[in-house]
Amino acid sequence: MDKKAEIAEFADNAATHGGRRKGQLHTEAAGRLRDMILSGELPPGSRLRELQLCEQLGVSRTPVREALRTLAAEGLVDLLPNRSVVVSQLHAPDLEHLFVVFGAVEGLAAELACQRITEDEIAEIGRLLSEMVDYHARKERAPYMRINQQIHRRTVEIAANPVLFSVWQSLVPRVERARALANLDTGRWTGALFEHTKMFTVLAARDGKQLAQLTREHFLNSLPFLEVSSE
Repeated sequence: MDKKAEIAEFADNAATHGGRRKGQLHTEAAGRLRDMILSGELPPGSRLRELQLCEQLGVSRTPVREALRTLAAEGLVDLLPNRSVVVSQLHAPDLEHLFVVFGAVEGLAAELACQRITEDEIAEIGRLLSEMVDYHARKERAPYMRINQQIHRRTVEIAANPVLFSVWQSLVPRVERARALANLDTGRWTGALFEHTKMFTVLAARDGKQLAQLTREHFLNSLPFLEVSSE
């Protein structure tokens, strides 16, 4: 970028975003793009054009570039040698390995959470589950997925193991993307909700072993509903 372009971009940032910090713009841009990928709005293989993203997100090139680097580190986009960016493809062998590991991580979190969870926390998750049921009834997938993610996150937080949480957090973007695509199948979506109701019943009973098993199965049950590359 030449000096004039740098000055123009700086002026654009100042005029468009006022006092908003650069880091905030990057975080917001990454969050919006992540949501678009996880929801399937940007399907695998989609090419992401920088100028188009700038217009769509209302930010300049620098936050967009930083956001794309963040998503690349999460495995959601591929930065190609020709400087183009595409939404990463889902590959069947990788997904199966990922779901086995992630199911084990969440299964352990579920078991630990059963040892620590309070009555207030059980009630909290029960309220979230009720919201999921309502969103499912209205066929509102995006808010359903947000509440779904919140339930899984709260379970890991209640487990109160910082190492486990760090591992979980590093894997969750790729897993949530695949699960969102699986839930595009109406039958799987309904099945996943039913599994959540069973898991909540076991959580409320504080049966850690059973909840760990149901959690592992919950992730593996999504695999047959994913249309992905076998390469």
